[in-house]
Amino acid sequence: MIERIDKNLCDYCQICFRICPTDVFRLVPERREIRIAYPEDCQTCFACEIDCPQDAIRVAPARRPRPGPW
Repeated sequence: MIERIDKNLCDYCQICFRICPTDVFRLVPERREIRIAYPEDCQTCFACEIDCPQDAIRVAPARRPRPGPW
């Protein structure tokens, strides 16, 4: 699951926002900020962490299993 975005390192390139397959991120244009809006939707694919040119994103390698439908 995605843990954090280091706001000191993030340069608002929006790569993570564009490549996330589950739409976890939201843009906050007036603050030039990207925020994690839906961390529970993260599928731990590591695409955002790998492609971030500033190394500003941390994805935890372990995540809790999703609850079943019942």
